Amino acid sequence: MVGIGSIITICITLCISLLLPIALYVIYGIRNKGKGVWTAWLLGAAGFVVFQLCIRIPILNVLTLNQGFQSFAVNQYVLYCLILAFTAALFEVAGRYIVARILKKKMTFERGVAAGLGHGGIEAMLLIGMAYLNNLIYAIMINTGSFAIVIEQTKATGVDVSQLVALQEQLVTTAPGLFLLAGYERILTIIFHLAMSLLVCYYVSKQKSWQGVLICLVCHTTVDFVSPIISGLATEYFGNVISTNVSYVMIYSFLTVVAVASIMVIIKLKKKFQEVAIVD
Repeated sequence: MVGIGSIITICITLCISLLLPIALYVIYGIRNKGKGVWTAWLLGAAGFVVFQLCIRIPILNVLTLNQGFQSFAVNQYVLYCLILAFTAALFEVAGRYIVARILKKKMTFERGVAAGLGHGGIEAMLLIGMAYLNNLIYAIMINTGSFAIVIEQTKATGVDVSQLVALQEQLVTTAPGLFLLAGYERILTIIFHLAMSLLVCYYVSKQKSWQGVLICLVCHTTVDFVSPIISGLATEYFGNVISTNVSYVMIYSFLTVVAVASIMVIIKLKKKFQEVAIVD
C-alpha cells in the first residue's frame, strides 16, 4: 500500500509542477495585460519544447540503446554527467537565444520574465507534472489492487514485469518527504530558468548576445553538472563517501543557493531594464 502521506505529497508536487505554471501564466498575463507577455510565455515554452523535447532528448534516447554508450555512462560517470549537463545547457540556451532575438525589437523586463516563466513552466509541466500524474494514478491503482491485477495479466502474456514490480516497490517504499522535495526542486528550477532567460534577453537587447549566451551556458552547465556529481558521491562509483541522506541535503542546499543567487540576478536585471527605459 502507498501511504496516505505519500499520496498527499505526490498531490502537492503535482499541483506545484502542473498547476502552478498555469496559474503563474494567467496571473502574470492579467497583471501585465497589453505588454505582450502572453506571447513571450508561449515563445519561451516553445524554445524548451523544440530544442529539448524534440531534438536533444530523442537523440539521447537513441544513444542509450547503444551498449557502448551504456558502458561509457557507467565507466566514465563524471564525463558522462558533464556531457549531459553541457548538452542540456547548449540546447536550452539556443532556444533562449532564438526567443530573445524574436522579442528583441519589443524587449522589456516583463516580456523577458514571461519568456523565462514559459521555459521553466513548460519543463515542470511536461517532465515532472506528467510523471507525478502517473505516480498518483499508479498509487491509487496499487491501493485498490488493480495494479497487482495488471502485473498478473502482463505476466500471463509472457512479458517481463520486472519494471512494473520495481515501480510498485518504489512508490510503496519511498518516503513521503522525497516526493515533496521534487516539488520544492521545481520551484527552485523555475526561478533559475527565469533568471537565465532574462539574462539572455537583456544581453541580446544590448547587442551583446555572445556574452549573455556564454554566461548562461556556463551557469546552466555548472548547475546541471554539480547535482548528479553530488548524488554520485553516495554510490559505489565514488566509494559511497557520503550517505544518500547527506547527498540530498547537499543537493537541495546547493539548489537553494542557486535560486537565491538567481533572484538577485533578476532584481539586478530589472534595475538595468529600468535604466534603459529611462534613457530611451
